Amino acid sequence: MSVTVPGPRRPREDVLNKLKPVVTKRWMSPGAWKLDVYEQLDGYKALRKALGYAEADLIAFMKESGHRGRGGAGFPVGMKWQFVPDDGQEHYLVVNADEGEPGTCKDLPLMMNDPHSLIEGIAIASYAIKASRAFVYVRGEAIHAARRLRNAVREAKEAGYLGKDILGSGFDLEVVIHSGAGAYICGEETALLDSLEGKRGQPRLRPPFPATHGLYNKPTCINNVGSIAAVPHIVLGGAQWWKDLGSENAAGTMIYSLSGRVKRPGQYECSMGTTLRELIELAGGMEDGHELKFFTPGGSSTPMLSADSIDVPLDFDNVAKAGSILGTTAVMIFSDQDCPVVSCWRWIKFYAHESCGKCTPCREGNYWMVRVYERILSGQGSIGDLKLLESACKNLLGRSFCGLGDGATSCVTSSLKFFRQDYLDYIEGHKPALFDAEKIGAH
Repeated sequence: MSVTVPGPRRPREDVLNKLKPVVTKRWMSPGAWKLDVYEQLDGYKALRKALGYAEADLIAFMKESGHRGRGGAGFPVGMKWQFVPDDGQEHYLVVNADEGEPGTCKDLPLMMNDPHSLIEGIAIASYAIKASRAFVYVRGEAIHAARRLRNAVREAKEAGYLGKDILGSGFDLEVVIHSGAGAYICGEETALLDSLEGKRGQPRLRPPFPATHGLYNKPTCINNVGSIAAVPHIVLGGAQWWKDLGSENAAGTMIYSLSGRVKRPGQYECSMGTTLRELIELAGGMEDGHELKFFTPGGSSTPMLSADSIDVPLDFDNVAKAGSILGTTAVMIFSDQDCPVVSCWRWIKFYAHESCGKCTPCREGNYWMVRVYERILSGQGSIGDLKLLESACKNLLGRSFCGLGDGATSCVTSSLKFFRQDYLDYIEGHKPALFDAEKIGAH
């Protein structure tokens, strides 16, 4: 089934009201990445306010706000902070800026356009968990973002917002910007920690968990860029204000990254729980001549949903009820002119390439699924190949140290659920082969 979504010249008023620029409100301000401009736009006021709280009270405040992580899992931020034990050891805050999943693109513009909001959020979070050192792990290819963050750290330190005795509070904090080497697996939090320590980035077996045995075996809190950048706004606005921005069962706003078959792809910060229909309307509608066929609510590692889910509120709970995961809200939109089989093949190739190879099911399963997809798309497939894909997914799911293996199966199982006929069209010869089986060795 496909759905036509018209693109009005101007979105309806109730749809326009879904736009809530909070984290993104400074993005269009000229020079907002500079400290003097950031301070003119209420910058570092939240840090001054937060330093007036006791650490435990600040954590309780964040729990009250209902703020959940923006990195994919949606874990409550205040609860994650609370997991760091008050044991007198050195504590660390690590910000995961290793954004690398296909379709995901919200953290990079945040770091480029408003780096001081991230630095201010880091200072507040570090104060709450009693961390004296914080690290930002930036994707290796994002050299420009790392450069801008380093400049922001330098400005903040010179102004007294970082370093020794911040704003006369007695709180000390050093922030390190670390560039990775481009490995997708280092977006997994324990692989990220190993990479920070100078080791090969591979997931750790858990327990123990990072909250007690993290970086250098010390208590560590790991948060996503979006999770931390929202913190100053919540501190200034208040817990209830943040709740009121969202929907009934999901607090705050979310940056939805729209890509694919829409007229105006981009970043749309809206109330949590905005539907795909509303997002497409904000984006000017579907491209001319295209009808919605399927979409991913949170990037390639989340199960795709069919056009029937166009009115599902895109928040953590409702997307889960629909059979997917909100993930990083990388909303990739595909039309009736796009093939779900080809899309899955491309994603599985990515996961096979990015697997660290530590876990046999992930290393071997993804490799062989690529071969099966190439056999199907070259016109050499059989009904047995569909059973083979289902068996491979079953043997991958839950059998790896990290979520890469599980994420790789999402597109396969969901596409077989919604679009099995598209697979059969290649197998039965109703669709032309995508490439020559002899050339790729898929026969």
